[in-house]
Amino acid sequence: MNMYVTCLDLEGVLVPEIWIAFSEASGIPELRRTTRDEPDYDKLMKYRLAILKEHGLGLKEIQETIAKIDPLPGAKEFLDELRSFTQVLILSDTFYQFAGPLMKKLGYPTLFCNSLEVGENGEITGYKMRCEKSKLTTVRALQSAGFTTIAAGDSHNDLAMIQASKAGFLFKSTEAIKAEHPELPAFEEYDEFLAAIKKAMD
Repeated sequence: MNMYVTCLDLEGVLVPEIWIAFSEASGIPELRRTTRDEPDYDKLMKYRLAILKEHGLGLKEIQETIAKIDPLPGAKEFLDELRSFTQVLILSDTFYQFAGPLMKKLGYPTLFCNSLEVGENGEITGYKMRCEKSKLTTVRALQSAGFTTIAAGDSHNDLAMIQASKAGFLFKSTEAIKAEHPELPAFEEYDEFLAAIKKAMD
């Protein structure tokens, strides 16, 4: 092992987008919006919580959907291989109350994310971000602790950590984000992505 830490986004990179899966399960199309569509995370979450409240849906209903979600095909094998030669940290804007079952299916990698505030009746009343600009802040903290970071993600909220790292990649991103950032290598397949990370560490 060396002094590298590879920081990966979770949703869209290793597992399907949780809110999109829940949008499909609940039949509420407005819940399809993600950080790919709305760069302002606070605005996005307030919008989501208002829709949940309006439909009388809470944590239990979302967790029932999450229990049925599997990692993207090849994600666990990719992660196992990656963890064999570098330390890996998953940095996500999701919530611990959502991510648990998915972490089990991925072999319990280390995850830093946020937490939901949930009322006694199971209503999601709010959320608590771990820290301001959580992905970038964490990458900077790792760097100040003597690590070299490599980062990858698919959305607007991943760009700061990608740009702040020694090597950064887009993975399974949108055409719009790829067009806005032609300087960032973009991959769709895990094997190419793995090779690019290995190369970045040479």
